[in-house]
Amino acid sequence: MLRFFKIIAILEGISYLLLFANMLIIKPNYIDVYKQLLYPIGMSHGVLFIGYIFLAIMLKASIKWDFKTFGIIIIASLIPFGTFYVEKKYLN
Repeated sequence: MLRFFKIIAILEGISYLLLFANMLIIKPNYIDVYKQLLYPIGMSHGVLFIGYIFLAIMLKASIKWDFKTFGIIIIASLIPFGTFYVEKKYLN
């Protein structure tokens, strides 16, 4: 399950960055492309985010993370590039 969590963490981080790119780069220049990309990118990011949180809760019990580690892993999902940091530091 840890390997699956690593994959979800990386995919969630990528989808988060794609969502930001869509909002900050594509929206000001190409409003039609922005509207077409918003739903699929947003939906995939939402599903991956929920999966990330759900798997983190499940792994907290099985791996026995302390509260500080678990808090860092959860907060990292809200920060750009945070899930990449978690995957490198806490999941290896």
